Amino acid sequence: MSTELLLAKELHKVDPVFGQISFDGHEQVVFCHDKDTGLKAIIGIHNTVLGPALGGTRMWNYSNEWEALNDVLRLSRGMSFKSSISGLNLGGGKAVIIGDAKTQKTPELMRRFGEFVDSLSGKYITAEDVGMETKDMDTVREVTKYVTGISKEKGGSGNPSPITAYGVYMGLKAAAKYKFGSDNLDGKKVLVQGIGHVGEVLVQHLTENGAIVSISDINEQRLHDVGAKYGAKIYTGDDLYSADVDIYAPCALGATINDKTIGQIKAKIIAGAANNQLANEVVHGNILKDKGILYAPDFLINAGGVINVYSELANLTKEQVMEKTENIYNTSLEIFDFASKNNITTHQAAMSIAQKRIDDKKNENS
Repeated sequence: MSTELLLAKELHKVDPVFGQISFDGHEQVVFCHDKDTGLKAIIGIHNTVLGPALGGTRMWNYSNEWEALNDVLRLSRGMSFKSSISGLNLGGGKAVIIGDAKTQKTPELMRRFGEFVDSLSGKYITAEDVGMETKDMDTVREVTKYVTGISKEKGGSGNPSPITAYGVYMGLKAAAKYKFGSDNLDGKKVLVQGIGHVGEVLVQHLTENGAIVSISDINEQRLHDVGAKYGAKIYTGDDLYSADVDIYAPCALGATINDKTIGQIKAKIIAGAANNQLANEVVHGNILKDKGILYAPDFLINAGGVINVYSELANLTKEQVMEKTENIYNTSLEIFDFASKNNITTHQAAMSIAQKRIDDKKNENS
């Protein structure tokens, strides 16, 4: 058999981009490659009905390029609904850079990435995400104006992580209010999985409110540092998901609620900062509902970060940013109530409200 025929057969086995499960009518997917800097990146633009697609850039050492594509499609889709439900005039986008942020990220690579962002003429605006820091956004800013989350010294809003964490804290308190009748977390057992920039600030809020906090992370040194700083316990059990806690707060990567873990969860509430926590939104959302576990939709309660970087575009004051972020509490209660009255999952409730705003705007423009 010829080499060409073998290649054709192999290519036929691979699902095309439009056939990916995560593809949800995305407007545009941009593949970026630069041999000189080693840049391999994908920009996903899901929807721009409400405004330009804004979403952070994630640098991660993906096992393969299809995994990276799946991630950027899921993340950019989530950004559309996050901005919509937060009342922001923004669409949904995201970018991923394939590589190890600790060893492969260079100023030259970031500038080259910024040039790709600039070539989209404002349809996509980037920001900080996993594997990125504020200084990286400053570097991107050298070659494009389509970037937010730059340092305060450069005239930006700075690191969005503290605002993200505060929004998650508001959503978590709302979930406690709905489930337990009070948002006082004194004595409530909370497990925070992932104590990066957002997770650590969440731990601070929780401990200051009297919660009994356990923490888990792949970084042993960070575990000990954060544990010592806030008096949090390091989780040492064999099975993280069957931990005897009131609230499980996933703040690492997504899809931790999946076929393998969902049957083990003992927590009464799931409320965390991670994106795309449900591996399968419909299946796992319904299982949580049937089990009586209250799920705070991730794209709703982790919206503080995008609210913060949006402030650079809309010239919002710090007080306005905090007000919008605090309102995640009220919106969460409305979502929980809407889901209960309509006998649907909280994720479905949040999605339907977010989608309606997008549809209304689309109809208005047509």
